[in-house]
Amino acid sequence: MTHRLIRSSTLSTRAEYAYAAVVAPASALVVTAGACPLDADGAIVAPGDVRAQTQQVMANLVVSLAEAGASLTDVVKTTVYVASSDRSELGLAWEVVRDAFGDHDAPSTLLGVAVLGYEGQLVEVEAVAAIAAP
Repeated sequence: MTHRLIRSSTLSTRAEYAYAAVVAPASALVVTAGACPLDADGAIVAPGDVRAQTQQVMANLVVSLAEAGASLTDVVKTTVYVASSDRSELGLAWEVVRDAFGDHDAPSTLLGVAVLGYEGQLVEVEAVAAIAAP
């Protein structure tokens, strides 16, 4: 096993993710760039739609991880950025991310930010994964 997710028996169970991850010494780390809601032509998908953009982001993240030899179940940490100060929009993005990961509840940070890199971009997700060392 390349990693182990840590769930605290002392901290609140309100968080929908593990509180920490331990990566085995013989593992290789995969660090992704922020996955963006871009289609194959480089256009932002679903302007103004946090949920649809997050779905595209997660699809793009799956591809990035796969090309590095990893999958969502190898992820040990994510950071989710949502260009909004509205907590309900952060919640919409988180629902999509959480559903994509299923039972693999890797530690995560969810942030509302003022702006992201592309015009019309509302969501970005970066990940760190642990895989068997080559």
